[in-house]
Amino acid sequence: MKLYFAGGCFWGIEHALRLLDGVTETTVGYANGHTTEPTYTQVKKGNTGYRETVEVCFDPSVLPVRVLLQAFFLLIDPERDDGQGHDIGDQYRTGVYYPADSDSALISSLEDFFNAQKARHGAFFTELGPLECFYDAEDYHQDYLIKNPSGYCHVSHAEFEAVKALNRR
Repeated sequence: MKLYFAGGCFWGIEHALRLLDGVTETTVGYANGHTTEPTYTQVKKGNTGYRETVEVCFDPSVLPVRVLLQAFFLLIDPERDDGQGHDIGDQYRTGVYYPADSDSALISSLEDFFNAQKARHGAFFTELGPLECFYDAEDYHQDYLIKNPSGYCHVSHAEFEAVKALNRR
């Protein structure tokens, strides 16, 4: 199964979600913009409509969708519009996107989870909707924090540990 997570800078989101048992593959890229074949240079200007996004392939028999969503919401501030951490801009807006061919049960469970999250917050800017398009980011962005362990990341060590702790539930 695949879902797509936009949570600010994709480096930390990718690294954190890979800590979950049942995640089989991740790819960072750009989702739901209005140009073709976007580059990082174009996206970072904030005028393409793209979100820095992580494609997450996972086995739902090992990793329930609910747990994956819990992990994601540990990593983001849904009350912030257009940014996470020190990253500001339209490209850092948060969201969860599902493939267009997703079944109604998945979409319903996503909507239920989002409605529960909205009820917990005064403002709520995290998007939920179908994936319109996704382009892989450049190779140097893939597995960035594995290749650059001291690289920039808006996700804290405590948040990485909180995501890892979800494996024990």
